[in-house]
Amino acid sequence: MKTQFITDDHGKKLAVILPIKEYNKMVDDLEELEDIRLYDAAKKGKQEFIDADKAFEEIEENRGKKLK
Repeated sequence: MKTQFITDDHGKKLAVILPIKEYNKMVDDLEELEDIRLYDAAKKGKQEFIDADKAFEEIEENRGKKLK
């Protein structure tokens, strides 16, 4: 990874510059790790199975609340 650093007058690193392609890959990787973390947390929680029609009904109800 080719990086460049922005430093202060004393050589202390303040920021980093990296190619946009590498930045985008890093963001994608972090998002995937977050998805995995959320999946693992959901698997540990209490699981309740509901009928598909009921699930769609709840989704539509919540969608309406978010729009208001």
